[in-house]
Amino acid sequence: MANSSCVTEFLLLGFSSLGELQLVLFVIFLCLYLIILSGNLTIISVICLDHGLHTPMYFFLGVLSTSETFYTIVILPKMLINLLSVLRTVSFMSCAFQMYFFLGFAVTNCLLLGVMGYDRYAAICQPLHYAILMSWRVCGQLAVTCILSGFLISLLGTTLVFSLPFCGSNKVNHYFCDISPVIRLACADTYINELIIFIGGVLVLVVPLIFICISYGFIVSTVLKISSAEGKRKAFSTCASHLIVVIVHYGCASSVYLQPSAQYTTGTDRLVTVTYTIITPLLNPMVYSLRNKDVQLAIRKMIRKTGFSVKSL
Repeated sequence: MANSSCVTEFLLLGFSSLGELQLVLFVIFLCLYLIILSGNLTIISVICLDHGLHTPMYFFLGVLSTSETFYTIVILPKMLINLLSVLRTVSFMSCAFQMYFFLGFAVTNCLLLGVMGYDRYAAICQPLHYAILMSWRVCGQLAVTCILSGFLISLLGTTLVFSLPFCGSNKVNHYFCDISPVIRLACADTYINELIIFIGGVLVLVVPLIFICISYGFIVSTVLKISSAEGKRKAFSTCASHLIVVIVHYGCASSVYLQPSAQYTTGTDRLVTVTYTIITPLLNPMVYSLRNKDVQLAIRKMIRKTGFSVKSL
């Protein structure tokens, strides 16, 4: 790809227009990044160590937390370095790799949320067949399919962007190599490339979201037939955390990626992307740890065990 381009590196403008406020942003984003890492690593550790959480629901939550951990690693460390740097350049291939891994984990997250919606449908609407519908073999196949599909779609999107010639400005008006700000720098007609990317975005975002809505339609219908108020509350509580993450994740992602790059507005889309790349990975462990009693209990048990281990030493 580099041979077809005059541009050998890109300049990530990021938040350079904010001047000294970048130091404040560095502190804020660093704190959020540490919280994201510690929160997701806690979720992963608790699910691995507590046998009571070895169920399909928490298996997919663990996979989602792992994906979101790598997802933030692809973007945030470089962004933090750039907030303190005068030189914010990134090589042509490094930019391509960042986009590839960012898109790969982002698409994987979207697909995993769809699978988690199906898991809730199977648990509530098909309880007698749940063990068959969501056996460990099926769970493993679904997780692998989400990951492979995510990175295959990412490969297509990244290739469509970086196969274009770049011979003019190399200033990316963003804090990482995202599709819209990079493709706008191309020195060729990008209509076909953008159209294919847009169709891919529709498939990745809209199709799983429709699938989730259909699943929850069946779930609501089934729950309303439950006679006891306690049974209804318990059924809905298992879905609340997933729904909150879905609404924020798909809402922010759709507003950024389901629009042509010609309609890309730097300030607004950058703000939404901050929400998408920082708040959503932060929201996942926060929501599941604060709202889910099983996870809370497992965390307390892990803390107590850690405390006993320290005392014994």
